[in-house]
Amino acid sequence: MIGWYTFREKASNLKIRNIDKFVNGLKRDIQAVRNAIVYEYNNGLAEGSVNKLKVIKRIIYGRNKFEMLRQKVLFLENNG
Repeated sequence: MIGWYTFREKASNLKIRNIDKFVNGLKRDIQAVRNAIVYEYNNGLAEGSVNKLKVIKRIIYGRNKFEMLRQKVLFLENNG
């Protein structure tokens, strides 16, 4: 984490608003940043499935009932 403190100090000395906002966001969520560095896994697979579901819902909005949505999701999960 020594590199973090060096980066934070150098970035704050630049006095650039967007960089300051970025560094403040990192400070607010420092535990998530540490976890992303330490651990090999992420939630990309789950996020991809959620995104696919949202796209399907957008496409068939107002056209069909829940059962059709369910069948389409299951079909796409099994057939790519």
